[in-house]
Amino acid sequence: MRVALSMTSADPGPLTTLVNDSLSDDISDALTLAQQLGEARPVPGDGRTLDLWEALSTIAAHDLGAVRAIEPHLDAVAILTQAGQPIEGGTWGVFAAEGGSDPLIATLTADGDVTLAGTKPWCSLADRLDHALVTANTAAGPRLFAVSLRGPGIDVDYGAWVARGLREIPSGPVHFRAVPARAIKDAGWYVERPGFAWGGVGVAACWFGGAIGIARSVHAAAAAKPNPHLLAHLGAIDEVVQSARAVLWEAAAATDRGDPRARVLAKRVRATVARACDDVIHRAGRALGPAPLALNAAHAKRVADLQLYVRQHHAERDLESLGRSIADEPAPW
Repeated sequence: MRVALSMTSADPGPLTTLVNDSLSDDISDALTLAQQLGEARPVPGDGRTLDLWEALSTIAAHDLGAVRAIEPHLDAVAILTQAGQPIEGGTWGVFAAEGGSDPLIATLTADGDVTLAGTKPWCSLADRLDHALVTANTAAGPRLFAVSLRGPGIDVDYGAWVARGLREIPSGPVHFRAVPARAIKDAGWYVERPGFAWGGVGVAACWFGGAIGIARSVHAAAAAKPNPHLLAHLGAIDEVVQSARAVLWEAAAATDRGDPRARVLAKRVRATVARACDDVIHRAGRALGPAPLALNAAHAKRVADLQLYVRQHHAERDLESLGRSIADEPAPW
């Protein structure tokens, strides 16, 4: 069922329509759908942002595992399109997390080629994808590279993945040993482009869809057997869901008009949506009690998935970043 971000009753766009006709919780099906959606080359800011984010929200409301397989592929397609780079066929991931004692290093070989060596953490589905965009350290600073995940020198390690949420999307480290790579633009381009901020809002649209899936369970319970306690939680859930929907709708319009405040707007949207997700999870638990968490596989999975996924918002650390972004300017309200 479509998750509409529009504040009107407008018909769904072509991406959302394709999603509605292709929903599945099988990861192989999700990767196939990712390639089908990617063929349209959807890029935040190209006039189709609302349709793109509605499609992601609709998938997420159905199954968060599916959208975790699809969103990175579409992000990679958007990045390569923005960079004016070719997009090899197959499925793509984006591995840009940093950390660990063995950082990924890019080295220029004697014949002018680039190879990558080191370990990249948090590489979702690396054993099933064909390609990835990865960030690696260079003498000029972090830089983005395209790599094949099907060639030699790739060692995927998922032994540490013990998560109960998103269990079908293992996101362990990948060890690179002299892996050939293609540079994407200059050092710093990946994070400095406006599309970096809007890509982060696309992830928030996924969180939002997951919250909608949980909220629908509360609505169904209230419709079947209402009581004041349940209805009070349903009303509170409606309030935060509509607030999150409104900021995503506003951000889609801002993206398509090229709003220069992309970074601060993205931080606001992600914070608002993350807070809504936390509140929906909390209130659904109090409204429905333990039974659906123990006996309803779809609901229990959705809660566990969203609890893990929304932690990509770094709570007070990201709120501090938002505060720092506005502290040196006139009050924005």
